[in-house]
Amino acid sequence: MSLPIVKLPTASLRERSKEVDRDFLCLPETQAFIDAMIPTMYDDDGIGLAAPQVARNIRVCVIGKEADKSLTDDLVLVNPVWIKNSSKTHTDYEGCLSVPGTFGKVKRYTDIHVDAWDRRGRPLSFEARKFFARVVQHEVDHLDGILFIDKATDIFEQTPEERAEYKKKRGSDARKSI
Repeated sequence: MSLPIVKLPTASLRERSKEVDRDFLCLPETQAFIDAMIPTMYDDDGIGLAAPQVARNIRVCVIGKEADKSLTDDLVLVNPVWIKNSSKTHTDYEGCLSVPGTFGKVKRYTDIHVDAWDRRGRPLSFEARKFFARVVQHEVDHLDGILFIDKATDIFEQTPEERAEYKKKRGSDARKSI
């Protein structure tokens, strides 16, 4: 089941999401919500999706396994926090399911450490690098009420037809929306 994507100018996208406790996380309704987030992310050609993007301001996000070769399954992060491991950054284009058709260059740290819970409330602690680090930072920004357009330069719009043509030309090199 796909959930509807919340798009700008919806005000809730600009709000900081609430922390989740283990009791709430383990509720069948919460688990069903997380289950629905994953196909929603893929249905809209995304590589990540934060709960505020599907009308729930809770600190939960999902990241597709294609974000990093070390991932064998889609990743669920609950109450994620990250810190930079170095000051090295990289600027690259990003898009967003909540800001459809809009793209821009965003500077992100290339090497971060992430602490979170998994979907069962078990602690996770890992390093994320390059594109994987970019996706984590983008999704945590959503949980903090920050959109990529708040940080982006060289913002431009692309019609669905132009995006399809770009993806056709780039093939597997074409990045998904974060």
